[in-house]
Amino acid sequence: MVNTSRLKKLISYLKPHLDKLYWGISALFVVNIIGVYIPWLIRDIFDDLQDNFAIEKVIGYVILLFVLACIMWAIRMLSRVLIFGIGRQVEFDLKQIIFEHLLKLEPAYFSVNSSGDLINRATSDVDNIRRLVGFAILSLINTIFAYAFTLPAMLLINVNLSLMALVIYPLMLFTVQLFSDKLRLDQLEVQEKLSEISELIQEDMSGISLIKIYGQEDNERKAFAKKNNNLLKANLKLAQTRNLLFPIIQGIANISLLILLWFGTSDIEKNLITVGDFIALIIYVERLVFPTALLGFTITTYQRGEVSLDRISAITNVEPKIKNHPNSVNLSREKIRGEIKAVNLNYRYPNTKNPALNNLNFTIEAGELVAIVGLIGSGKSTLANAIPRLLDIEAGQLFLDGIDITTINLTDLRSSIAYVPQDSFLFSTTIKNNIAYSNPVADMLEIEYAAKQAQIHPEIMIFPQQYDTLVGERGISLSGGQRQRSSLARALYVDAPVLILDDALSSVDNKTATQILENLQQEKGKTIIFITHQLSAVQNADRIFVMEDGKIVQSGKHDELFNQEGLYKSLWQKHQLEEILS
Repeated sequence: MVNTSRLKKLISYLKPHLDKLYWGISALFVVNIIGVYIPWLIRDIFDDLQDNFAIEKVIGYVILLFVLACIMWAIRMLSRVLIFGIGRQVEFDLKQIIFEHLLKLEPAYFSVNSSGDLINRATSDVDNIRRLVGFAILSLINTIFAYAFTLPAMLLINVNLSLMALVIYPLMLFTVQLFSDKLRLDQLEVQEKLSEISELIQEDMSGISLIKIYGQEDNERKAFAKKNNNLLKANLKLAQTRNLLFPIIQGIANISLLILLWFGTSDIEKNLITVGDFIALIIYVERLVFPTALLGFTITTYQRGEVSLDRISAITNVEPKIKNHPNSVNLSREKIRGEIKAVNLNYRYPNTKNPALNNLNFTIEAGELVAIVGLIGSGKSTLANAIPRLLDIEAGQLFLDGIDITTINLTDLRSSIAYVPQDSFLFSTTIKNNIAYSNPVADMLEIEYAAKQAQIHPEIMIFPQQYDTLVGERGISLSGGQRQRSSLARALYVDAPVLILDDALSSVDNKTATQILENLQQEKGKTIIFITHQLSAVQNADRIFVMEDGKIVQSGKHDELFNQEGLYKSLWQKHQLEEILS
């Protein structure tokens, strides 16, 4: 049975292209009219030539049939171009829809859904839907027209012979229905195994350095061989089902031709039909064999498309958890002061027992530089992600300039916050384009100024192509410190009123990190949140928050905290010992 929700989804994809579909269907209509007329004409030609044979007539009939065949070929090509073109257009639309929808989803979605699987859905599954709205629709409409026009023509010639020739066709349809569920399950298994391979390739290409460092090439080769073998088995299983179904369909269709040959020759002897009638019936039966056999392929294509529709819907039906409030507040970046306030701020990651943020209460004044320190897992990065709403924070807990961040227009909120996360991600383009990511049409002086603030400009100038140097995938051609400072330059180029650095200088030496912070402190009016494990770089911060188990357990300047017994003093002493040992 056809699933109505899938059918509605398919129709929604076709709606923008209905005009082309109507023209394609009209072309198929004309093709089938001509296709039914030609055997009828051949019948008349044979009967006419039997009574009065003349070579001139033969030549005339041949020319007429040739012209009709050419017209039929041209219109059929037009129908294929139109309907297959719709398939390509739907493919384009779907890829655009998927990509735009993925951009709306929160980062947490991508932590539980692998990029390899998402890529496979956006390519392989979309390709299956393209075939569904191209090949399958063309074949289905052509089959409907073929039966609708051919059956009446056959019945007009001889009812008994036509019914005997077609009496076994219900068996063919029953056979197709019998195999449909198995085809769908086999196709689903193929898609899942293909996703597993895509995930492994994606993961291994990203972690190729680790694979080589730990000498795991052989293990990864075996892992790929195992998944590849599983895909091969799934494909062979699907091929076996198809190779069993289609010969059965073809064999059943050919039985009708044998029935016609057996009983048709007898009716000619009894003068119940003419030779022309018999030839026309044979052509008509042959004309129905291909659409009927093709119905099996159409069913397979539909099964593939059905699975792919579900897999794509699993992405597009996901509602973004982080989205604009129905009555969102628009903020001009120029008017934002940068005060950040938390009131009983709580956050718990899914499937975890303890909260990552536990009743946090603080106020960071506009223009203040606040350093946040603490042990790993104390909630520092969670707090950093909460401020620009990269996490789904409940309303009434976090405020920017006294306005609940959950009510601020997301574009306005994030344009007012420059954020450098722990992972210094760079795009596979030039250093210039990475720094100017927020505004590709950039002024070179502004790019250089941001690079100088981040202490990366002198090193860029050493590169042979300077700012036009390609950084490679994820910035692989740069060192860890260079990647971090390039990411920092990208954030500084935005010149947002709030700057968040989440351990963004961990690969930078203490002297350089201190110099960077001194440069930032000269930026009047900019609120800076500096999360770090480099305690020597935070001594001059306006305030220091010390976090433990999702709470702020200490707060104050360096001297105040150092003279208190507590976590900060312990961290500082440990840091000093590490400095001495190094």
